[in-house]
Amino acid sequence: MAIVVRFVNEKGQVVERFLGIIHVPDTMAKSLKKSIEELLSTYGLSISKLPGQGYDGASNMRGEFNGLKALFLTENKAAHYIHCFSHQLQLALVYVAKNHVQIALLFSVISNMMNIVGVSCKRRDQLRDKQRERTLMELQNGELVTGQGLNQEITLKRAGDTRWGTHYESIIRLITMFPSVIDIL
Repeated sequence: MAIVVRFVNEKGQVVERFLGIIHVPDTMAKSLKKSIEELLSTYGLSISKLPGQGYDGASNMRGEFNGLKALFLTENKAAHYIHCFSHQLQLALVYVAKNHVQIALLFSVISNMMNIVGVSCKRRDQLRDKQRERTLMELQNGELVTGQGLNQEITLKRAGDTRWGTHYESIIRLITMFPSVIDIL
């Protein structure tokens, strides 16, 4: 989980500071709250001094009774929850893309291709095997660079409705695997 604070400095300027990325054992509101409090305490900050909260609209975050919002409000009655601007931007990008005819058509074709290849266990296994063969051949021919974390097995990834990044990842993976996908189709 990434933590960023936004504040107004002495000059009246809005400043954002990245505090860090922390590992969370799960996405339960209590675990998230504990992790946030631990990171804030390393900077001498506390929940009581942070009047605003902004994060995506997942129920574990904004939940009225058990979400992170509710847990913070029990400690700081003056806190305000704001739907995270970056998540709103994500939603806006997805909405615009879906309503632009050519972009919507592109993702429709990609989705159909993923349905044809990804729904069948047989075709999915064939794609994995074909991609593995192609990767090994490219490694032997010196077309791919080797190293730790490189050339990992990948699969096609379906684009999500709320994250533009999943649309991007979907396209990148399709481009990477395109010859193998064409062979399977």
